[in-house]
Amino acid sequence: MRSFTGWLPVSIASLLLAACASAPPHAAKAAGADACPADPNWDEPTAPRRIYANTWYVGTCAISAILITSDAGHILIDGVTDTAAPNIEANIRALGFDPGQVRYILNSHEHIDHAGGIARLARDTGARVVAREPAATALERGKADRGDPQFLSVPGFPPVANVQRIDDGGTLRLGALALTAHATPGHTAGATSWTWRSCDDAGQCRDIAYADSLTPFSDKVYRFSDDAAHPGALAAYRRSIETVAALPCDILLTPHPGASDLLQRTGPHPAKPLVDAGACRAYAAAGAAKLDARLEQERAQPAPAR
Repeated sequence: MRSFTGWLPVSIASLLLAACASAPPHAAKAAGADACPADPNWDEPTAPRRIYANTWYVGTCAISAILITSDAGHILIDGVTDTAAPNIEANIRALGFDPGQVRYILNSHEHIDHAGGIARLARDTGARVVAREPAATALERGKADRGDPQFLSVPGFPPVANVQRIDDGGTLRLGALALTAHATPGHTAGATSWTWRSCDDAGQCRDIAYADSLTPFSDKVYRFSDDAAHPGALAAYRRSIETVAALPCDILLTPHPGASDLLQRTGPHPAKPLVDAGACRAYAAAGAAKLDARLEQERAQPAPAR
């Protein structure tokens, strides 16, 4: 992952019952994994692939986009960047699915590398965009506000019209698909994790968690320990870590695939196990350690001038 410019950087690890839609006959060939460079840029293409049952990877080497399919239409999570959006559409087609059947586009958090392509994808597919506040307002504006720790260092992105709001704990349903939103603020104010259940043709069902980033990156001004400037934000961050640890989570997915070794766990010859019931707990523990390290750095250094 290429982090945004910020002070006191913290390192990142090499960074909801759904019916199973049968894969098109040529999907297996399309799902072969392309090799990715060690430090890919956000738009670096990779072949799409099945993750599990009706859940598919259609993103790039560096940034995830997740497709959940059904006979009633499809749901896409995240849009990578504006320039990568055509590649996401091509990946969907390569798996044998029609981008025009994407009915909803969801968002993990309101940064250009995950939200930048949403406006174009919504326009091309006709899908309705769904997000939790305050990410929904940021998507409509094309930029977050000071509630985002990286507000001063991240660029804006193409604004998205008429975003549908969903509450913490709300479930978005499309036919047999049911995806639940979990508020996990910290990395951004609107950060949201999503869970759903995918079942294969044999009836084996798995709980899948798309857990948002728990890494405390910021610009040169924001301090996670400054409760006067950001009332309740640190406590909410701690709750987010607890939330992620408790998610139903047989299979962990993350907005940056490197954060969960996602590409190494998928494709025709995976190098690591896909299923790990303890993955969300481990991911949360790593997030807690990064936050603790960041707070220790803040205590050791004077606050920058505003």
